[in-house]
Amino acid sequence: MINKNKVNEDNNILLEKGSFIMVNDNKDYYEKSAQKVTLTYDYYIAKHETTFEEYYEYCEDTNKNKPKDLGWKRGKKSVIYVSWWDAIKYCNWKSKKNGISIAYDSKGNLLDKNSKITTELSKVEGYRLPSEAEWEYAARGGQKSNSYKYSGSNLAKEVTWYSKNSKFKTHEIGKKLPNELGLYDMSGNVWEWCYDWYTDYNKSNQIDPLHHSLGKYRVVRGGSWFVNSHNVRIVNRYNNLPNATVSDVGFRLVKTLIKNK
Repeated sequence: MINKNKVNEDNNILLEKGSFIMVNDNKDYYEKSAQKVTLTYDYYIAKHETTFEEYYEYCEDTNKNKPKDLGWKRGKKSVIYVSWWDAIKYCNWKSKKNGISIAYDSKGNLLDKNSKITTELSKVEGYRLPSEAEWEYAARGGQKSNSYKYSGSNLAKEVTWYSKNSKFKTHEIGKKLPNELGLYDMSGNVWEWCYDWYTDYNKSNQIDPLHHSLGKYRVVRGGSWFVNSHNVRIVNRYNNLPNATVSDVGFRLVKTLIKNK
């Protein structure tokens, strides 16, 4: 049987394991290669990007300084000015609040449910950032994918806040159409931190890929309110320094589905 008790299913979507091609359509610099990816485990992903409202609960609980919002209002808007390090600390806080093992140690290594360092996402019990492969599989719609250009449509305006319609600011979550799985804002609004260090794709077939070797930049995906429609395509890739805090980068959470033995 599958254990679903640790996750609020009202706010999360189950991704069933499967395969897909991480491939570029326009041969941009960041998208030169293609690779077949197979994910061998199921996982939950949040329907929405983490909001100011959610992040402020963490700040108040831990006496952490609250990030700024540039006067764009907070509440149910996607939290911004959070670094990769801020995001994984939030993940650990949420895991503790839910009585499960944390996903990260103080150096950003992944931990299994016995608090041992691992590179196998299927063994991580706690809330965490998605791998780049997990993020793209979800953005494409998983097993329900219709091969859209953007997450949920071939028309950017239907599913994304980007430079043409955003008025150059963030927007409240869930105001555009969702993708095939019911996920909102996978394209546009804010870039989303992934766990991986940035590197070029490997052309060979990949099983549960995770770029965990030390690098300089962490992956961000999805595009934002600041960029044009080309950069909110599902296949678009970019990166940022893990300590960076900027006005168009946020995050959403995932959690491995743990099966009862």
